[in-house]
Amino acid sequence: MPTARRCLGELHDQNLIGEPARGRYRLHDLLREHARALAAGDDAADRQASVDRLLDYYMHTAVTANRHAAWRTSIGGPPQPGLAPAWAPELRTEEEAITWLRTERANLHACIDYATTHARLTHAVCVLFAISDSLHNQGHWNEAVTFGQAALAAARTIGDRQGQAWALAELGTMQERTADYPAAAASLARALQLFGDLGDQRGQAWALNQLGIVQLLTGDYPAATASLARALQLYRDLGDRRGQAWALNKLSVVQRRTGDYPAATASLTQTLQLFGDLGDRRGQAWALDDLGAVRQLTGDLEAATASLCQALQLSSELGDRHCQAVVLRHLGMVQRRTGDYPAATASLTRALQLYQDLGDRHGQAGASINLGDLLSASSAHNDALGYYAQALNTARDIGAPVLQARALEGIGRCHVRDGNAGRGTAHLQQALAIYQSIGAPEAKSVETALLEQARMTTKGGATSG
Repeated sequence: MPTARRCLGELHDQNLIGEPARGRYRLHDLLREHARALAAGDDAADRQASVDRLLDYYMHTAVTANRHAAWRTSIGGPPQPGLAPAWAPELRTEEEAITWLRTERANLHACIDYATTHARLTHAVCVLFAISDSLHNQGHWNEAVTFGQAALAAARTIGDRQGQAWALAELGTMQERTADYPAAAASLARALQLFGDLGDQRGQAWALNQLGIVQLLTGDYPAATASLARALQLYRDLGDRRGQAWALNKLSVVQRRTGDYPAATASLTQTLQLFGDLGDRRGQAWALDDLGAVRQLTGDLEAATASLCQALQLSSELGDRHCQAVVLRHLGMVQRRTGDYPAATASLTRALQLYQDLGDRHGQAGASINLGDLLSASSAHNDALGYYAQALNTARDIGAPVLQARALEGIGRCHVRDGNAGRGTAHLQQALAIYQSIGAPEAKSVETALLEQARMTTKGGATSG
């Protein structure tokens, strides 16, 4: 390593290479072509050995970084081919791992591309698995879908069933993030089947956890509960505490969505204990966000604010933009309920911008509904209707029934407040039908609103008669 640094320094002093960032070097175009021509004359075996060492370096270092920066440090993954590098950077902390993954992003992508097209197919699957959490947290979801499809094709080409299972699981996860729920469910179901055939319990648990998230987002709460409960049991059987924490975290969301707030609080209490024991700050951020959401729904707004502010600080320190967006959205909801409309506007607007930057259509629809609720509370009904309509179109497009119902409810309440009872009632009835079909607790408040509207209509008719 010292020799390499000295040589690089000499080349830089002679203006033969550039240093666009400290410690990062780039060949000038003419020198690159000269080096390529010289390399072409090298012995083919030596040239291939050099490429193999480079691929092994990036793969093994990425896997090491992933152990610090990802939640999936204990669920296994595809076996690593090749040899460990003679030298690799010491990635001792989560911050160092995240920085390395971000800095090397372009090179890691190039490794996947090269490995996929040059018969290094197991390398392609391993590198994808190692960087997938980084892609997820930074919002590079479309890129990850493309890589996942390439890795899946590679694993199929070499007949690697375990590689296919992991590639399908990665692909399904990223398809969920891009709101392609039918494709995500199909990929994860196939991954689950392959993991089962291979007897890979960790793989099964992870695929079930991800499938439960898809089922949650599409409003199939019974199926989500079953998938997440199975994942939790498998993780417990394996003694995998981090896996248990994530399964409990997602199970708490289902419990919150179905109105079982005591169960959600109990699940999150366990989740935070597990993440705390493991020193998993990303897990703590997500669990604190969900705890804040539960506390907001139970009316403990002060505690909700405290949890969400903690979550926001952690997610900001980690650079997890997706978590930041979710936390800001929940914080905006709390701020609206406390009457701090300027702060709520700032939080929700920032959340919507982050969702747009990430390409998260589900999040965009949710934040738009929250902004509609805020404007409606301010009697700006026309502006609110614009946000609700936008959210409704997106929710229908991605197949998210909960968001459809919330948008319809918002539209209905705006029309009622504007004195258009007929249109308002029609939208509220549509919202109620969706809420009832998925067992959402919001059905009760809509039923009450419809009964009140019917009472007012009857009273008006009697008075005019």
